[in-house]
Amino acid sequence: MPDATVASLQEWLRAHEAELLSDYRTLLRFPSIEADPLPNAPFGQANRDALDFVLQLGQGWGMATKDLEGYAGYAEFGSGTPLVMTLGHLDVVPVGPGWSHEPFGAELVDGYVYARGAVDDKGPTIASFYACRALQAVVGDPGVRVRAVFGCNEESGFRCVERYNQTEEAPTFGVAPDSGWPLYHGEKGIANLFVESPLPAGEVELLSVEGGQRGNIVIDSCRALARVTPAARPHVEAKVAGHWDRNVRARWDADTLHIEATGKAAHGSMPHLGDNAAARVFRFLREVAPANDQAAFERLLSFTHIGGEGLGIAGSDPESGPLTNNVGVVATTEGRVRMQCNVRYPVTWAGEGLRARCEAHLDDLGEGDRLARFDDSPPLYFPIDHPLVATVCDVYEEETGERGKPRTMGGGTYARAVANTVSIGTGWAGDGDAHETDERCAVESLFKMSRIYAHILYRLAQLAAERT
Repeated sequence: MPDATVASLQEWLRAHEAELLSDYRTLLRFPSIEADPLPNAPFGQANRDALDFVLQLGQGWGMATKDLEGYAGYAEFGSGTPLVMTLGHLDVVPVGPGWSHEPFGAELVDGYVYARGAVDDKGPTIASFYACRALQAVVGDPGVRVRAVFGCNEESGFRCVERYNQTEEAPTFGVAPDSGWPLYHGEKGIANLFVESPLPAGEVELLSVEGGQRGNIVIDSCRALARVTPAARPHVEAKVAGHWDRNVRARWDADTLHIEATGKAAHGSMPHLGDNAAARVFRFLREVAPANDQAAFERLLSFTHIGGEGLGIAGSDPESGPLTNNVGVVATTEGRVRMQCNVRYPVTWAGEGLRARCEAHLDDLGEGDRLARFDDSPPLYFPIDHPLVATVCDVYEEETGERGKPRTMGGGTYARAVANTVSIGTGWAGDGDAHETDERCAVESLFKMSRIYAHILYRLAQLAAERT
């Protein structure tokens, strides 16, 4: 059973729920999608404003704060050498179409708050910040320093934590509230493979194809232009007229076919939950083209396979399961198709091996495809008996009565970029999914998260103090 201090922490949080909800909704109203850099605002003014808001909260609560030139910031209290940290992010992915609620309105409807960032990651970030505040109010100085870190570039590059790591110390124990319960002790490697291919130039000549917002989002809309020779026109017209996919629309403009496809957005780490509009375009072109042109479009379609088969990189390991591939952006440049393939590879693999396999496969195809660029974030893995992992699991069991099993995932959190850190849970059944339309979080989930986070931080502070 929780001790008296934990009970007092949670009583304090219950007494401040209205305040937590108000600050949460205020934070959600900042449209903190990455934008053009400004002075002291490297990711745009909205991210700067969101960071200023949370730092001002910390200052008002009597915490010491530091602004890292708008890349990140933190609020801290306590004393001593050990450092316990919680790391959340204030930036969000683009909105996309189809919302039934104002994406940055923070509307409260039937017990849920709707907004981009409601669960990823502003809700967990403010809940953990309030957990820190409760620890400060109830315990005072726990004999260690407790720090809440706020990043502004988690969704599109991690430059915020890169800047943090340049001048700031790693925690004794850290948690990133940005995953599932009780925690993820392994995160797959994340590689971005930028594959370039010649534009198919047969009787159906692909002139351009464009779609996608970011590599880590399944493409929900894609457009293409294809020129058709007079000889192939009757065949293509007949195929287009009888095409089965109602999510692909095509119209003629002289000899040019205008193609638009609609898919479904999802997080790039779980491409099976989405529907890739670029794959629909390539499949459509393959099916309407004459036989001699089909192979080129089939090859482009193969690159979108979510298991990585078309790139020659499919595989798995027992610890984290199969590799996943999401083609998140397609574009046309200098007569070539360029695809950003966001790959989540098993925790026991090495990025360079993945790169070599892809390059060898593309060479074997012999069609002029090449790996133009390769970016890699290596995997994260903690043994299940690690004290950090065990402590989070123990707390979760005490709070819920369930002995949750640590898991691995394809998503990437701050845990992979900051030493001695794991990602922990956010939300429960009924709360919205990250990166999806009408993202939402139940008010009660927000409050429950804050109480569990306070318990975790308190236990980690005790554990860190024992190590001095």
